[in-house]
Amino acid sequence: MSTDEQYMRRALELAARGRGRTSPNPMVGCVIVSDGKIIGEGYHERAGGPHAEANAIADARARFGPTASRLQSTAFYITLEPCTHHGKTPPCIDLLLKERPGRVVVAMEDSNPLVAGKGIQALAAAGIPVEVGVLEAEARRLNEAFIKFITARRPFVIAKCAMTLDGKIATRTGHSQWVTGEAARRRVHELRDEVDAILVGSRTVMVDNPRLTTRLEDRVGKDPIRIILDAGDYLSPDSNVFRHKSQAPTWIAVTEPRDYPFANDVIRLPKGNGGVDMGALMEELGRRDVTLLLIEGGGTTLASAFEDGIVDKVMFFIAPKIVGGREAITPVEGVGLATMDEAVQLADVETTHVGEDILVTGYVKQ
Repeated sequence: MSTDEQYMRRALELAARGRGRTSPNPMVGCVIVSDGKIIGEGYHERAGGPHAEANAIADARARFGPTASRLQSTAFYITLEPCTHHGKTPPCIDLLLKERPGRVVVAMEDSNPLVAGKGIQALAAAGIPVEVGVLEAEARRLNEAFIKFITARRPFVIAKCAMTLDGKIATRTGHSQWVTGEAARRRVHELRDEVDAILVGSRTVMVDNPRLTTRLEDRVGKDPIRIILDAGDYLSPDSNVFRHKSQAPTWIAVTEPRDYPFANDVIRLPKGNGGVDMGALMEELGRRDVTLLLIEGGGTTLASAFEDGIVDKVMFFIAPKIVGGREAITPVEGVGLATMDEAVQLADVETTHVGEDILVTGYVKQ
């Protein structure tokens, strides 16, 4: 690994600390190096807060005092091109042009049309050497949700399920607690802490009565927005998702003119495959700045998501159990496809052990 890659990898590690807190903005990390030593580090900690470059400069000055104000001989390693537009904070490019570092290394160009190379061009025009593309693949993977959102104005969608080895998410009686072990369930709560919203069907709410909150043992988690597809008269104000106290709102997506006084909002949408038009729902969530969406099921909801082509990533937890039964519920129901040639294909598939279970992760081929 080159020296540039080492420092950029550290910047990516810092950027990842903002996971689940920066939406709808990207995760960004910055490392300042002088004479082969890191003198400042920072990352974008939360949406609306100072950006990574500003935090790294403040860190350098806090560590080394006035000497850190002379940054002309330093190298800045930044995971994303410095922004050039005014938002809730000033443009980072202005800060860099003021400090005039000796060199800037950028992992990737910003996909935001408001930036899109302008920051890199501004540095080069000012005579500051710039190198772009160090660990670009890793940087793009880190901000995959931001890239999808900023270019398509729709959320990046993860389809998640927990199933047995023979592909069941519940027994023939509907019993489903618990398919997977504690480690896998803990990983799901970590996922909830990272995403903007969770989507489930009303039948899941009726049968499982979940809270859809984040519960972590070692820290206070962030509850995502809870979104429920109501395909019938299943929802009750006595359900946990409506009664459990949470700072996150609960939205209900429907196709019929029903009222739900116990919900925070009702999203009325056109009909799609067997229920809500999922594409129209994604457009509306994009307008509401939902960047990363986790679909937790059940089988009908996941079927609609795949049929409407909204899924970007799959995360299936597989438990070493066999349930059997032709009436047992499967993770993706619906009518199904006629031939194997039509099957949804995955790329970049990875398998990892999560406690006693196996997690299969992959990206839907477009």
